[in-house]
Amino acid sequence: MSAWTDQIFEAGQVNAGNVVRRSIYSVQKYSSAKELEYEVRERFFHMAVIGNQYVIVCNRNGTIHVVC
Repeated sequence: MSAWTDQIFEAGQVNAGNVVRRSIYSVQKYSSAKELEYEVRERFFHMAVIGNQYVIVCNRNGTIHVVC
């Protein structure tokens, strides 16, 4: 895991079970989509690609209901 990816998952929003967003550009520049996906799966979080951002739901409890 890169230091940049470490920093994402050390954010206060993660510990509170909230949502973290990162631009696709930033992920490609400082890490990789593959590494980010691996780290999300390791934590049993959920991730979606919405527009030009990765949206990570940092909550392991329950299910996600998506309304489109």
